[in-house]
Amino acid sequence: MIRKTLDTDIPAVMAIYDAARAFMRAHGNATQWPVGTPSAEQLAADIAAGGSYVCEIDGRVVATFAFLPGPDECYDVIEDGQWRSDTPYAVLHRVASDGTVHGIAAAMFAFAKERADHLRIDTHEDNLPMQGVIAKAGFKRAGTVYVSDGTPRVAFDWLREA
Repeated sequence: MIRKTLDTDIPAVMAIYDAARAFMRAHGNATQWPVGTPSAEQLAADIAAGGSYVCEIDGRVVATFAFLPGPDECYDVIEDGQWRSDTPYAVLHRVASDGTVHGIAAAMFAFAKERADHLRIDTHEDNLPMQGVIAKAGFKRAGTVYVSDGTPRVAFDWLREA
């Protein structure tokens, strides 16, 4: 079940970010999401904006993501490629799971695809597992964008076929 994140979910979501950070470190992605990132303040902002979601299985929160309307300023400039469309889009950020359920990212992406015709997402160049999941979900590599701290990310977009 995918539902909006509640304030009472914050400890569980922060634990999921910790688990995801450990997974990234163990799989060659040593710099994405330094300790404390994403922060509880960022999570609270996503909740306040109505764009934070959790995935629950048997009453246990196992994954989280932000699904927010664009535009997103980190996508204003793209290098080494281009977006496939300038149509209005929604963004997926802070996609993470505790690693206990396989296929959960596909469920998050399907949820977003049911609610938007154009999606954008990015991930660190060293986050090869996430790049693979994103591509498997039908997103196409668009180029390189820079997030708020100035570091580059591999950007992808997805468009509903007409």
